[in-house]
Amino acid sequence: MLAIGEVLVSEEIISKQFVCDLHACKGACCVHGDSGAPLYEHEKELLAKAYPATKKYIPAEGIAAIEAQGLSVIDSDGDLGTPLMDGKHCAYTYFEQDGTAKCAFEKAYKNGETEWYKPISCHLYPIRLIENKRLIAANYDKWSICAAACTNGEKLKVRVYQFLKEPLIRKFGEPWYNELCETATAYIHAHEA
Repeated sequence: MLAIGEVLVSEEIISKQFVCDLHACKGACCVHGDSGAPLYEHEKELLAKAYPATKKYIPAEGIAAIEAQGLSVIDSDGDLGTPLMDGKHCAYTYFEQDGTAKCAFEKAYKNGETEWYKPISCHLYPIRLIENKRLIAANYDKWSICAAACTNGEKLKVRVYQFLKEPLIRKFGEPWYNELCETATAYIHAHEA
């Protein structure tokens, strides 16, 4: 782990290469898993504010799940997250004609209808954060459904931290990200030269 300010960053975030390949995975991270997307407590309010503009993109089954469970839920581990549709995928997921799962919040944001992009846990994936009162640990989450993203990252020579520049800046700020880049350059020079 490398310390960047108050954040401990897994070396894999620097060493691994990764670029999402939606043509290959079809947005599987929105569909698979035991629970919905992790949420921070403050995101409940952001989600509620963005929901009215987002609702038109959510399929009827998703709306029914949200109305039955609420805009957010506490999962079986006691963590706050998005509700699931039929216990399978995030209720805020919609599907393109080719079957690709996408985020309704992201669509509304990109269409200029909301100010909230989507849960930071989704935006940061494959980085997962573990937080306590003293520090944050940023870990690379290796998941078999992302094999195509790893292959794509290797082909394009893009590392996890580079691919996730926008959400890392969104979460930690640009000065922090610049420090991460400096640390990454030094790490790569020392370990891969």
